[in-house]
Amino acid sequence: MVVAIGTGVILLGIFLTKKISQFKVLTISELLEKRYSKETRLVSAIVATIYTLMLTVVQMIGIGSLLNVWLGWNMALCIIIGGGIVFLYTTMGGMWSVTMTDIVQFVIMTIGVFFLLLPMSLSDAGGWTALNTELPSGFFDIGHIGGERIFQYFILFTLGLMVGQDIWQRLFTAKTPKVSKIGTVAAGIYAYAYAIALAIIGMSAFVLLPNIEDTQNVFAEVAMISLPPGVLGLVLASVAAAIMSTASGSIIACSTLISNDIVKRFFKPDISDRGFVRISRFTTVGIGVFSIICAIWIQDILVALDVAYAVLSGALFFPVIFGLFSKKVHARAAFYSIILSAAVILAGLAILGITATEPIIYGSAVSFVTLLVLSFFTSNKEKDQKEINVS
Repeated sequence: MVVAIGTGVILLGIFLTKKISQFKVLTISELLEKRYSKETRLVSAIVATIYTLMLTVVQMIGIGSLLNVWLGWNMALCIIIGGGIVFLYTTMGGMWSVTMTDIVQFVIMTIGVFFLLLPMSLSDAGGWTALNTELPSGFFDIGHIGGERIFQYFILFTLGLMVGQDIWQRLFTAKTPKVSKIGTVAAGIYAYAYAIALAIIGMSAFVLLPNIEDTQNVFAEVAMISLPPGVLGLVLASVAAAIMSTASGSIIACSTLISNDIVKRFFKPDISDRGFVRISRFTTVGIGVFSIICAIWIQDILVALDVAYAVLSGALFFPVIFGLFSKKVHARAAFYSIILSAAVILAGLAILGITATEPIIYGSAVSFVTLLVLSFFTSNKEKDQKEINVS
């Protein structure tokens, strides 16, 4: 899954950075309005908001799980405390606070995972020899979870990361397109290394904690038994850093979509800068409170993650890609593509279950076909798209 995420970030950097830099925008939805229409901006903002909100919920569950293991407190209380800290500094400091804390958190998580927990947990488990002896053979088979699940990960996360507002907003803040490209490719490569490190830690945990009940708590549990107190604090801080980094970014992304693409664009177009900041902060607080409530209700990371990326990758990927690389796709096609694909995905998840792959494939197919049919097989009178040079 993390490899699929890294792949999405790398492809974004290599193929989309230059195109994105040509648009002076804050959000994906704002870009879609420039390319298509204000109606397309509205529906895409709603879809992207659902995604970023669910991504925030994922992080709230993650930090709650960490505190639950670490402190032994009630899960709901841990979510409230951990989530409250994240959205407090995010509300007060905005994107600048996210950037600054990202830098600190990156250093902490790198030291904690690669230089502390990885070698110590592997050593406690008996090294590679013990892993080869005690683990089932499937643990060394890269395709053990099945081709369908692997395919789902790449459909969900690779395509989703390429059109995710939480990732794009970092591109928007880069000084030059070259910086954006280097940063995204480097981040993707780092994700590959992170995926391997976490997999080895998980394999070691299987030896050390064969009877663990909640697999969401594996990382924190293995840290508790493998590390001395001082080092343990740093490693748990590294896990919290990784979660908080993503959570703060997704909160800002969700707030920006609502305040910039919905409130400012459709309800208060003449709002002052100070008023906009005030609305953004109120929105951020509302998102934080709502995501904490949802996290307490769901309490399952993969459930929330699957829903988030299913809607995003299935509904927005093709309209964004066609919008960047083709001038022939028009506004009506993009508008109906997003609405129909999102409806198909949500209905499919409700009927087949939120872990099903089919709804994502069906939704993506509906999106692609709708774009083609309404853009390339309708009369010229119906082609009302905004012609801009995206080459």
